[in-house]
Amino acid sequence: MLNADVDRYIALRRTLGYKLRKPARHLRAFALYAASHRETHVRTSMVLAWVTAAGRTQEARAERFRHLALFARFLHAEDPRHEVPARNPFAVRKTRPVPYIYTPDEIARVLDAAGKLRHQRPNPLRRELYITMFGLIAATGLRVSEAIALRIDDVWPDGVLHIRETKFCKSRLVPLHPTVVEALGRYLEKRHRIAADSDNLFPSVQHRALCPSTVNYTFRCLLRQAAIAPGRQHRPRIHDLRHTFATRALEQCGAERGEIARHFVALSTYLGHVDIRNTYWYLQATPEMLTNIAAAAEMLVGSDAV
Repeated sequence: MLNADVDRYIALRRTLGYKLRKPARHLRAFALYAASHRETHVRTSMVLAWVTAAGRTQEARAERFRHLALFARFLHAEDPRHEVPARNPFAVRKTRPVPYIYTPDEIARVLDAAGKLRHQRPNPLRRELYITMFGLIAATGLRVSEAIALRIDDVWPDGVLHIRETKFCKSRLVPLHPTVVEALGRYLEKRHRIAADSDNLFPSVQHRALCPSTVNYTFRCLLRQAAIAPGRQHRPRIHDLRHTFATRALEQCGAERGEIARHFVALSTYLGHVDIRNTYWYLQATPEMLTNIAAAAEMLVGSDAV
């Protein structure tokens, strides 16, 4: 039966660092569907039938189809009786949102707006919490999920953050700039007086981890108060602070090819990427970067002319 194959496949992929929470649910549901039809092998017709019935939207169907196609390929390598669907008929063309690159002044305005948030009786730490959280993301390029998950013990005394298992079950160490260490220290002093019972670095009113939707809502309010890109069709996001960090980091490495390569590898490690190709998605052309590219091109053309 396919149930045992699903368990084996999921276990193997997880040893490689994949979490596969949603794919595991999809594959187990398909295995039950196949069992109800007394089918012991993956059949393309059955994949299409199940995906069509189970997915409510085109995107959901495309996702389920991808999970099943990878699973079928895995089984086909062992037993050619398993059919591998050749093409995803539910595929939809996805476009990544164009990131918004914040200026230093805009980041300062966001943090200034966080310092003017209304005091709430259940959460007297609200202003300091959001100033520190958004400032930390801007200064380190952390994912917002990583910032929310931070615990007190993750702040090491030598100015290093311990980022616990996140994407692909990877942990990493993130060195902090002295100014960030100083700001974090001031926050920790007040936080200890108000929320000493919680081990979350950024605790909720209930002393648990903050809800991501609450953090995103607060950030959108701050953008509005700080008048950041008011006419933009797609509003800037917290995640764009990560894009901004990556872009600004590479702006500082000049135009020398070897220096760029070293910086890029270091940046990819710092951001916690499994593959350096993922780092390219975080880069946007800014006037400073285009100037460096133009200077490098002029040097190349000049050397060829000689």
